[in-house]
Amino acid sequence: MPTIMPIRDLRNTSEISDLAHRIQEPIFITKNGYSDLVVMSAELYEKFAQSNKIDLAIFEAEKEIEEGAEPISAKSAKKKLDEKYYG
Repeated sequence: MPTIMPIRDLRNTSEISDLAHRIQEPIFITKNGYSDLVVMSAELYEKFAQSNKIDLAIFEAEKEIEEGAEPISAKSAKKKLDEKYYG
């Protein structure tokens, strides 16, 4: 079940920080009864950001294939990445 707090509770920044790190889930902040903000630990944000990057890369690859790009094997992709990063 999501954690929901009224905006007035943001005064307790230390407590909210502790909670965010402990539960490792977004905390939804409401204002006048409506969703207004989302607070989360930096670690959780990094997980969301990384997941979003992977999803975006998959979406872009699928779009390229739909537009006629030739898919390559995982072995070939690894070789290209190794060359790019390790020379």
